[in-house]
Amino acid sequence: MANLIEILTHLEDFIVPLLTTLGNWSYITLFAVIFLETGMVVFPFLPGESLIFLASTMAATHTSLSIQVLVPVFFAAAVIGDTVNFEIGRHLINLPWLQRHLPQDKQVKAQRFFAKYGSKAVMFGRFVPLIRTFVPLSAGASKMAQKSFALWNLLGVGIWVAVGCSLGYFFGSISFVQDHLSLFFLGILACALIPAATITLFKTLRRHPVA
Repeated sequence: MANLIEILTHLEDFIVPLLTTLGNWSYITLFAVIFLETGMVVFPFLPGESLIFLASTMAATHTSLSIQVLVPVFFAAAVIGDTVNFEIGRHLINLPWLQRHLPQDKQVKAQRFFAKYGSKAVMFGRFVPLIRTFVPLSAGASKMAQKSFALWNLLGVGIWVAVGCSLGYFFGSISFVQDHLSLFFLGILACALIPAATITLFKTLRRHPVA
């Protein structure tokens, strides 16, 4: 636990040397994480926006990462991941093994989200943590046209990556952020956890209302 706290509060002392050592393998690792978040369905807990933001921030601090490479890497990983997820929904959704490992409540939420927004849910869902993992699955299970899915998916991923990389690179060029990278990253993680924490609290209060 102490080691984890040390790493989180001194990210620049650990990550920068790691990225330098990995070299081009850094891009492959980042690609894999973004791909797995949606492509393999059972990894919705992996970081998405926070990882894109952090990597783009570090690209602005003159590490071995290049924003010109990060953008297409993140874009390709998300598009391919969503497409794989979509095909799983079309062909494998009813497999018993897969159903055992998919949170039913997340599937239901994604199905309602998809039913409410229709085809546009593929684009909007990209901006909703956890939900974005299951929207392509719901689209595939509902036999959405592949061309329609591909179009909305490209739009959603394009905007998602552009916003995340642009904001990360912009803030990374600010000296205050460079000097307090660890605290800044912890703040991003906290903000990312707020929606999930709020939903959990709301559900808890509904089950156990205060007298």
